[in-house]
Parts: sequence; C-alpha cells; structure tokens
Amino acid sequence: GEMRLVRTVRALANARRHAKANAAAATAVPAPALRPAAKAAAKAAAKMSGGGAGSVSRRYFLGGMLKGTVVPLHGSREKQPPSSPEEVVSFSVVDRKGESFEVQGKIGDNLLYLFHHLQDSSPNLYLEGACEASLACSTCHVILDQDTYDKLEYPVEEEDDMLDQAACLTSTSRLGCQIILSKELEGMTVTLPPFSKNFYVDGHIPQPH
Repeated sequence: GEMRLVRTVRALANARRHAKANAAAATAVPAPALRPAAKAAAKAAAKMSGGGAGSVSRRYFLGGMLKGTVVPLHGSREKQPPSSPEEVVSFSVVDRKGESFEVQGKIGDNLLYLFHHLQDSSPNLYLEGACEASLACSTCHVILDQDTYDKLEYPVEEEDDMLDQAACLTSTSRLGCQIILSKELEGMTVTLPPFSKNFYVDGHIPQPH
C-alpha cells in the first residue's frame, strides 16, 4: 500500500546517498576541515556534557555533527539560555493541528529535548521520546522540509528500523532525538505528524520526564 511505497522510496533515497557519500569519500582529501557550524555545534555539546553522569556517547548526525560526540541527555542543555545571539537557531514548527509556530533553540540543542522545553509554554509542541534517545522507539518522529532533510547525513540503520514503525511516515521523516541544531538549520520547518504511536494511552498528552 501507500506506506510500503514510502518505505521503498526512503530505502532507494538512502541507497543513493550511501553511494554518493562513498564516492565522495574515495576522492576526499584526508582529514578535511570541519565546517564552522558543525565545529561550533560539536564544541558546544561537548562543553555542556563533559562526558560525565547523565551523558552518553552516541551517533548524532544532523547539521554535520561529529560522529561519537558526547551529547547531554534529559534536556539539561536545552534549558540553558544561549550565551550569545550568534548561538540562536530560529525555525518553524507546524503542530499536529496545522498551526505554525516560530521557535528558537541554540547550537548544540537536541531537537527532542528542545521540544520538551518548549512544551512548557506551548503545550501543542509535544514529543514523547519514550526511549530517552536510545533509538528504541519512534515516539519522537518528526517530518522535515526537503531542503533540511537533504542537508543531513543519512540515518543510521537503527533509526531507519524505528522509523519503519512510525505512524504517518514520509520520505523526509526523521527521529527528533537524532537532530542536533546548528546554524545550517536556521529557517528549517519541522512538522509534527497528525498522530504518533505514543506509549501513553490515547488522548493523553505526554509530559517530559
């Protein structure tokens, strides 16, 4: 049916991106310099986490993020204000009813935990994140605009496996927990699917935990 077609399109698109990346790697100059936005995002996330308790070393990819960067979980970073205007990343969110919001995060923020923080003032902007960013569920499924999706590294296999279980899957779907803000994502549009497979009972709005 329609969902099978979407999954096929996603698989073909990811295969092309793998092939393109492999071809680029074969001709790349060794140890290329990081793009400034990616370098700043990696530095900011590492500074906040310190590699201590409450942090894990995970593979976050968005915006050129360094693989294996230590990123703080549970929203501690996202509650902190930006240290300067240059850190601010502004973008649009379309909620499950189709209403558009202009929101702000900062370089290095995890999109899932930023939504948890935004939910305090805008209850419609909710994502559950039941597995706490461990790639074991699809409850933080979001839909990106095509330009933003094309900027990202392709999702790892574990993320694709979870997206296969997501409701309202599209060709530009990603998991919010795998998205780290950078200046490259300024002006993006993030759309919440009309409904999702939350672990809570139907009709309950999940609260950050």
